[in-house]
Amino acid sequence: MAVTLRLATPDDEPFLYDLYCSTRTEEMAAWGLDESQQKTFLELQFTARQRHYDIAFSGADQKIILCDECPIGRMLVYRSEREIRLVDIALLPEHRNSGIGASLIQALLEEASSTGRSVTLHVDKLNRAARLYERLGFSVTGDTGGSFKMEWQPEQQSNDGD
Repeated sequence: MAVTLRLATPDDEPFLYDLYCSTRTEEMAAWGLDESQQKTFLELQFTARQRHYDIAFSGADQKIILCDECPIGRMLVYRSEREIRLVDIALLPEHRNSGIGASLIQALLEEASSTGRSVTLHVDKLNRAARLYERLGFSVTGDTGGSFKMEWQPEQQSNDGD
């Protein structure tokens, strides 16, 4: 199983929409909306989210996660001089809990460590991924009501010559 990344293109929009919908399945079921209502809601939410990301994280690195050349997810990362922001990471349901997300995030942590930057993210309070972030060394640094702001800091290197 070869996991790779490639830049997202406009042709990926249908896949990104389907991926987004897969992350909202449990929520949609709980609301009891009919199929037409769900479709309308999800289309509006997807479009709004994409626009928000385009504006708030202009220049972010949007990658499609591939497994054996087939799209299985996406990773949106915004880099500044001070931090690496994991804006979004999502995998299709059949690829979740397989270590793929953890390995991709670990690669970000290694990049951050080598450049002296922190890694930040926001995660919904009910999202199971919050436990993954804690296992990887992220700490909660803020509470926005529905989500936590989390941060990972590289270990401080000793400068005393020891």
